Amino acid sequence: MARVEGRSTPRFTALLLLDGLTTAFAYLLAVLIRFEGLPPPEWAGDIKAALPVLIASRLFVLWAMKLHRWSFFLSGLEEGVRLAGSVVGGTLLFVVAWFGIHGHGLPMSVVMLEALLSAVFLSSIRFSPRFTASFLGERMDDGREKALIVGAGSAGDLLLRDIRRSPDKKIKVVGFVDDSLRKQGLTLGGRRVLGTVDDLPELISKHEVTLVMLAVMEMPAERLRHILNLCSGSKAKFKIMPASFTQLDDKISAAMLHDLSPEDLLPRVQVDFDEAETQAKMRGRRILITGAGGSIGSEIARQVAAAGCARLILVDINENNLYLNSRELQAQHPDLILRVEVADVREPDRIMRLGKRHRPEIVFHAAAHKHVPLMEDAPEEAVKNNVFGTKNVAQMADAVGAERFVLISTDKAVRPSSVMGCSKRIAEMVVRDLGRRSKTRITAVRFGNVLGSAGSVIPIFKAQIERGGPVTVTHPECTRYFMTIPEAVGLVLASGLNDYGELCILEMGKPVRIADLAHHLITMAGFVPNLEIPIVYTGLRPGEKLHEELMTEEEEKTQRANNRILVAESPDPPADLRERLLVLRRLADEGEKEPILRAMRELVPSFRTPEQDSNSEAAIAAAELAARQQKSAYDQDGKQPPTFPVPPGRA
Repeated sequence: MARVEGRSTPRFTALLLLDGLTTAFAYLLAVLIRFEGLPPPEWAGDIKAALPVLIASRLFVLWAMKLHRWSFFLSGLEEGVRLAGSVVGGTLLFVVAWFGIHGHGLPMSVVMLEALLSAVFLSSIRFSPRFTASFLGERMDDGREKALIVGAGSAGDLLLRDIRRSPDKKIKVVGFVDDSLRKQGLTLGGRRVLGTVDDLPELISKHEVTLVMLAVMEMPAERLRHILNLCSGSKAKFKIMPASFTQLDDKISAAMLHDLSPEDLLPRVQVDFDEAETQAKMRGRRILITGAGGSIGSEIARQVAAAGCARLILVDINENNLYLNSRELQAQHPDLILRVEVADVREPDRIMRLGKRHRPEIVFHAAAHKHVPLMEDAPEEAVKNNVFGTKNVAQMADAVGAERFVLISTDKAVRPSSVMGCSKRIAEMVVRDLGRRSKTRITAVRFGNVLGSAGSVIPIFKAQIERGGPVTVTHPECTRYFMTIPEAVGLVLASGLNDYGELCILEMGKPVRIADLAHHLITMAGFVPNLEIPIVYTGLRPGEKLHEELMTEEEEKTQRANNRILVAESPDPPADLRERLLVLRRLADEGEKEPILRAMRELVPSFRTPEQDSNSEAAIAAAELAARQQKSAYDQDGKQPPTFPVPPGRA
């Protein structure tokens, strides 16, 4: 590489010779212009003698400014400024040198004209390859992917430069889109601002765009949803600048862009927790995690391991996931003392033995049955795992003197309409009851729906889209609260390791309409909703609600906010909770569904199933959906499709 940039290379010599000839040509042309032909005899001698001094001065400054190490295809404004400075410097050096040698100057008009012409010619030599390549490249229809950049600011400008400098040349930017009215029609890096965001559908169609690149720093989720709704009739793909790169204005590149994801559409700013604070509280501690093979449990384990805990005990009945997760952790943290235990939380003796062997100081209880429809058919399993599994782990934590115990619960525990939600509500009662008499600090953390977790709606929708549809949604008006996996784990760690309170819930903003989510995912995948990928409404499944809640009225009265975490006090459990649990345990062992449901309703009076209550939200939603589907079937002979498309303007 040293030889490539050295002064003895053929490239250096050729450019040096070309610069000398260019300077001579510019000088002679300046003389001809100044004197309107050949110079008069009294000037001829000086003009001839000045030429080698000028060439030497010009080449010396160009060499000193390293302008012979020139990139013909990557040069930009900074290089242009250096070139202009070197021309001025060379002219000044020539004037000083000539006056020092001869004691008088040349006609100032010749000097100024020569400087101007040299600047033009030297710039043409250095920039013409880039401009020629750009001119020809932009006019060639060579199969490159046509793109629009949303955002005609510094990020968009840097992104365009990176795309142009990319060696593979896979993307052709046709222009910019920006909502600023003062930017309309302006040119940025040779590309015009073609319109506003509202013009996107027309521009995508007109220019045959297949890629929309979002280069706006921290674009609000509401704006993203608006863009997706606008472009739902196109087949363009979308890429966005991750939030982690929004402060790197001088380093933005196309490689930093990622596909638009559901996390980008959350109707709020994602919550970032203080990792340093939570890590400090886990460092050097013995930590046990149940459900360590699941999405949440495994992410908790990764963060706990990174914090430098003294010992990490992973517990799960799923041996495959447990094995794979433990291998990954051990590879990333070779010095970590890791213990892997295949165990069932429903077995109290086994759990107690684990506790006495490892003596955990902090226990995260993530093991649970969480699938609502499955638990409707097997309430005894929900009770055994979610209620008594929680009881076993919590009692173990108490018996071995653990400092903290954290239960991962769900918003479905609020006025539950499902067996799963009711079992989680009873689990909250169990730990609340134990917490009143235990030295262990016990906290329950309620989750919304976790984006991307195993079995959640996002992976299901993506799989349906990959198969060509249909995408199945329970009801057009069904809404859910959503949180990301990092938010969920951050909530668990922050709530469990700080003395916030006994019941913690993340501030999750407004709930998201599931139909909108399906609509946006189809658009993000490059398909047209209800044209290429149909959305079909199937009705609420057994135990499902139309809308979830985060707290009961009683809990809302006691709530307070702490670092984007809502903290509340749960009502005291029944005085005879332990006696009722004995009955529930016996019924679960017997496995008769109706007696189990009756016992659960006695413990949680707000637990109402659609079959019980014809006026319930779910029953009304089912009747409403049936009426809409009947009308749709009636209109099928006309122009209406047999599904209910999400209104494009609905966000």
